[in-house]
Amino acid sequence: MNAKNLNRRDFLRLTGIATAGVLAAACGTQPIEPAAPAVEAPATTAPAAAEAPAAVSGLKDVPREKTLILMFGGDGTQFTDTGLGNPYAAGATHQIGSAAMWEPLIFYSAFADESIPWLATGFEYNEDFTELTINIREGVEWSDGTPFTAGDVAFTLNMLKAKAPLLSNSTVIAAWVAEATAVDDLTVHITFNSPRPRFMFTHLSFKFDTGIKIVPEHIYKDVEDVSGFKGYDAEKGLPLATGPYKIVEWTTSQKFIDRRDDWWAAKTGFAELPAVERILMIPYANETRMVQLIVNNEVDSTLSLSATTIPQAVAQNPKIITHSGRELPMGYIDWWPTSMWFNTDEGPYADKNVRWAVSYSIDREQMLDVALQGSGTITSLPFPQYPPLQPYFDAAKPLLEQYNTNEFNLDKAAERMTAAGYEKDSEGFWVKDGERIQAAVGGWQVFNDIGPVIAEQLRKGGFEAEFVTPADHGTRISDGTAKIWLNGHGGSIVDPFDTMDMYTSKYWAAAGQPTSYNSRFRNAEYDAVLEQMANMKPDANDPAYMDLYLKGIEIYLDNLVDAPIQQFLHRIPMNTTYWTNWPTAENSYVNGAFWHLTFPLMLQHLTPVA
Repeated sequence: MNAKNLNRRDFLRLTGIATAGVLAAACGTQPIEPAAPAVEAPATTAPAAAEAPAAVSGLKDVPREKTLILMFGGDGTQFTDTGLGNPYAAGATHQIGSAAMWEPLIFYSAFADESIPWLATGFEYNEDFTELTINIREGVEWSDGTPFTAGDVAFTLNMLKAKAPLLSNSTVIAAWVAEATAVDDLTVHITFNSPRPRFMFTHLSFKFDTGIKIVPEHIYKDVEDVSGFKGYDAEKGLPLATGPYKIVEWTTSQKFIDRRDDWWAAKTGFAELPAVERILMIPYANETRMVQLIVNNEVDSTLSLSATTIPQAVAQNPKIITHSGRELPMGYIDWWPTSMWFNTDEGPYADKNVRWAVSYSIDREQMLDVALQGSGTITSLPFPQYPPLQPYFDAAKPLLEQYNTNEFNLDKAAERMTAAGYEKDSEGFWVKDGERIQAAVGGWQVFNDIGPVIAEQLRKGGFEAEFVTPADHGTRISDGTAKIWLNGHGGSIVDPFDTMDMYTSKYWAAAGQPTSYNSRFRNAEYDAVLEQMANMKPDANDPAYMDLYLKGIEIYLDNLVDAPIQQFLHRIPMNTTYWTNWPTAENSYVNGAFWHLTFPLMLQHLTPVA
C-alpha cells in the first residue's frame, strides 16, 4: 500500500494511533479521550433560572441566565496561574477571563475591519514617524476610582523599557522607544529611536491576542520586582483595571469575575454595561468532558474543539453553533498559522539541513486527511491567509517554487540529513556520532489532532519522534529547553512585517534565558532588511517595500526558520441556550476567541435569552 494514499482509517490502523491522545498518553501527558457517545439532544428551550453553578461563601447570588460560563486554561485539571492578577507577573495570563478587565487605547477587530477608539480618542504621528502623540479620553477611571491619565500610559512604557527583557513586550519597547512623557493628563508623547509607523497599531491597540496592557502608576510606582509582584487581593480590589469587571473569587478550580456597575464608561455614557453579570471560568478538560458540558448546557463556550469532535457537539444539541453556524468547517481561519518551530541556535536543529529534512518528512496532505478529516488548510508561509496579506503570498510564488515548504519528499530529506553528517542505523533512524536525533515534538493540547500524526510521519522518516504536551511547555520553548515544537504565530494581520519581526536577533537569548519569540534565529542580513521594513509605512503597492519583503522572506525560506504546516482554524462551540449574539460569519463584529484581548467587544454584544 502506498503511504501517500493512506486514508485516515488505514493510517490509524497501521500506525496504532487509536485516538489522538495515544502518543501523548505514552509520555505521561493529558490525553484527549475518545469523543463522547451520542446523547439525547436537550430541550431547545432554556430551563428555568438556576442558581449560580457554584456555591462560594461571600459571593452574591447571580442566576444562571446572567452568568457566562467558559471553559479554558489550566493543565487539564486546575488553573496554574491562580492569584496572578498583575499582567506582567511571571506566569500570568489574561486568557482565563482577565481580558474582560483590561482595556486598550484602541480596539481593532480584524473581522469587522474596524478600529474602535477606547481609552484614547485619537493619535497623530509626526511627518517622519519618529514621534507619536496620543489623546486620552476624559472621564476614564481605574476600578478604585482614581482617574486614568496619560501618566499611566507613559509610566507603563517607561517601566517596560527599564525592565527589559523580563516583561512581555519589554524587548521591543527598549529597542524602539526613546522616551514616553505625559504632556498633561490627557496627552501622551512618545519619541522613537527611529521611524515606527506601525507602533500604535501593533503595540497600543488590542487585536486578537496582543497589545500592551496599561497599569496604574499609583500602584506600580512602588513595585520594584514587577515580574514577582502577584497583584491580586480581592479585598483590596486588586488587580486594578479600567474594564467593567473585577475578580471576586479565584481558586485553582474556579474564577469568578463579576460586573462592576460603577464602570467609568457607563457613568460617562460612553458605553452601556454588559448584560453578563458574572463570568465563571473553569479549567480546560479533555474534549470528551468539554463536549458533555456544553451539550448539557452547563457551559456556554469552550476552548476550540478538534475537527473530528466539534461536529459531534453540534449534532447533539441544536442550540450549539460555531463561527460558520452548524455547517462545515465549523470555524474560522485564526491569525495563528501553525509551523514546526525549531531552536535554531543550538542542538540538531541549528543546522538548516536538518530543519529542511523535517519539513520534507511531513506529508501535510495526509495530515489533513487523517487528523482533520480533510477540513483543514495547508499554508506555505507563516502568515494567516487574510485578504490584505494575499498580495504577499502571490509575490512569493516564484520563491516557493525554489523553496517548496509543502513538499513531502523522503529522498530530499535523506539528502539533507546526509549533508548534515547523519546516517541511518539498523532500525532506520538517523544517527550522528552514535546518537539518534531526538524529536520530542512539544505542543499545546490544541495540537492533539495533528501532533501524533506528524510525529508518526517523522518516525517513518527516520526521526525518533513522539508528540508531547508537557505542563511547562511555554517555559520550555521560552528558555530554549525545547528544540522542536508545534506552535502558531500571533503576528501579521495586514502586513507581513509583524510575523517576520519575530525572527530578528533582538529576541535572541542564551539558553536558559526567556525569550518573547523563541526561534533564537540570528542573521545580520535579515536584521538589516527588517529594520528597513520597520522604518517604512507598509504598502503592498510600493515596489520598494515589496522588494524588501521578498529579500527577507527568501532568507527565511532558505534557512527555513520554521516549517509552515497549516492555517489554524478556531472551531469554537457557542451555546445559545442562555446567550445569543455570538460572533459568527454572519455577525462578524469580532473573532470568537473569548481568551483574546478583544473579549470585551464580545461582552458588549452578548444578549441574554431570558
